Amino acid sequence: MARAHGARAQMALAFETVYGTPPASGYRLMPFARTTLGAEQPLLNSELLGYGRDPLAPIKDAVTADGEVVVPIDVEAFGFWLKAAFGAPTTTGTTPKTHTFQSGNWSLPSMAIEVAMPEVPRFAMYAGCVMDQLSWQMSRSGLLTATARLIAQGEAIAATTATGTPTALGLQRFGHFNGVVKRNGTALGNVVSAEITYANGLDRIETIRNDGKIEGADPGMAALTGRIEVRFADSALVTQAIDGTPCELEFAYSLGANASLTFTAHAVYLPVPRIEIPGPQGIQASFDWQAAKATSPARMCTAVLVNTVTGY
Repeated sequence: MARAHGARAQMALAFETVYGTPPASGYRLMPFARTTLGAEQPLLNSELLGYGRDPLAPIKDAVTADGEVVVPIDVEAFGFWLKAAFGAPTTTGTTPKTHTFQSGNWSLPSMAIEVAMPEVPRFAMYAGCVMDQLSWQMSRSGLLTATARLIAQGEAIAATTATGTPTALGLQRFGHFNGVVKRNGTALGNVVSAEITYANGLDRIETIRNDGKIEGADPGMAALTGRIEVRFADSALVTQAIDGTPCELEFAYSLGANASLTFTAHAVYLPVPRIEIPGPQGIQASFDWQAAKATSPARMCTAVLVNTVTGY
């Protein structure tokens, strides 16, 4: 009897032309570390009386399809997650190609994602997947991954795959060692760690349907927040927080001229932090920052991915 193992699981992704309708071809094999993407349907206890102490059969409630996917931040595949978060990029250049993703789009593309467990066999197709949130952390060491939070329209289970033979991408990962944080174009020193979270504020359209699926997931007000933890060596960030002026924060990774990722928050506001002395060790300060739409460029953030992929 075959038993499912995560080591044999696969994930294939393709963007939909029509929301909730998985395409027949064009799937890409996506690297991932783990996923909670799935559908659940809870049961409601019967409230009826007069039938004795033993309860009556429960009633099925609404279906919820969503979850998270933890993916590597790499040179090629990560562009698909950026497209899901921001929309299609503007691509320029020949070799390498520069893909520029911008915040502020009124509509977001939907994806069809199949999670395969071939031993069972179980092939779960999640149609109408829309990116609700994309987040990651920067540190000195460890594996560099991002967490994509998705809202799907529904789940369909089959015994065979619906993706054909997905196209495999080249895997070239960025690492924490390749990262740098810049403030107003200058490397920001004494940074211990950083967190970045971009949220689309999706609104589930939960209409009455006989299939239990949602009608869609519309983007609401976007939000870009995060945290930077720094060793307290000067008062530059504290002074900016007190003055209430914005700065530009840039989070970048580079593997050379043909492989880089730069995420820029154009207008970042810092809160005035509490400076604590926990003991004899070094003093650190935490800034839970918030980004807003800048005057120039007239958007909140930009992600630029440089690689050799023709387009997303």
